[in-house]
Amino acid sequence: MRSEELNADLIGVGGGRSRLATPALVIDLDLLEDNIAHMAAHAGANGIALRPHAKTHKCSQIAKLQIAAGAPGVCVAKLGEAEALAEAGIDSILVTSPVVTDRAIARLVALNSKIRELIAVCDNCAVAKRFAEVAASLGKPLKLLVDIDPGLGRTGLRPGTDAIALVCEIARNPAFELKGLQCYAGDLQHLESYNERRAKSLAALADLASLCRSLESEGIAPEIVSGGGTGTFDIDAEARILTELQVGSYVFMDRQYNEVWEKSGGRAPFATSLFVQTTVISANRDGLATTDAGFKAFATDAGVPVIVGGAPAGASYFFFGDEQGGILYPSERGKLQPGDVVVCAVPHCDPTVNLYDCYHAVRGDRLEAIWPIEGRGRSA
Repeated sequence: MRSEELNADLIGVGGGRSRLATPALVIDLDLLEDNIAHMAAHAGANGIALRPHAKTHKCSQIAKLQIAAGAPGVCVAKLGEAEALAEAGIDSILVTSPVVTDRAIARLVALNSKIRELIAVCDNCAVAKRFAEVAASLGKPLKLLVDIDPGLGRTGLRPGTDAIALVCEIARNPAFELKGLQCYAGDLQHLESYNERRAKSLAALADLASLCRSLESEGIAPEIVSGGGTGTFDIDAEARILTELQVGSYVFMDRQYNEVWEKSGGRAPFATSLFVQTTVISANRDGLATTDAGFKAFATDAGVPVIVGGAPAGASYFFFGDEQGGILYPSERGKLQPGDVVVCAVPHCDPTVNLYDCYHAVRGDRLEAIWPIEGRGRSA
């Protein structure tokens, strides 16, 4: 039985949160809603739009909350995520990764004909020509952003003549509707020094602004300039070049992002709202307990989870194996017993979400809803 079926009978039940079959991916709705409202207020105060990155949550219910708070639409990292969210009613989607194979281009163009607004990115003239060959036959122009490399080297063209040439080629082609530029400095989001993070982000955006001025001299004024992220959300609007922020992890936060602020002596501006709930399944040694959440329950690229509830003070988490986790704790501060519920903040939210089929949305001790993660596993 799938986890959403196992726990469906607990919806609306007082105390249902502590009775979940585990490991379970849990969202604190009060904190999630506060995070969404906080970021929306920040964007409004700075005169910039939000296009939240749904690669973090992969869930139409959360996307709808973000859109209700003022977002014009969402971003996704993969075409499959776009298809899944479109099926669930999201009708303005930006696919932020290049789509390049013939089969994927055909899917992209087909999706473009089905929803109100689909925007893709491109960083290659040959790929743009293949887009045009498919899109021209369907009658609806494909909206494109030219992807600009801020220095990371992952995707995009560096600001300069090649980028200008691609922008001009797309602008001239009737198969396309040129919308503007994308520039995302993913390598800067987790820099722990605020001064370093600010200086490097503003430097990348200065190069982007220079490119925009060059395009204006060609008679092209980008309508959309999209980028930024959770780690630089409070910096990027200052440059006055981005028209929208692609923030993603702010809805949940995780150990990695919390440490961006905490290690420099500050406090994270958003609350941790995403947790993995696990159950103690064995506790026969003093100061040691075994849980049902091992490597398969958490993305492990960023280390171990942080225990936030259910264990004695000073407890720490480690991995016993694929299926089991372990908790070390000072035995003089209490003893964990089989059946005890332990709550952990995740090390890295995006890939942890991709391990689960659903969220358990809770408010206080009550399970309010179970939300499917429609984009989960849509890796292509």
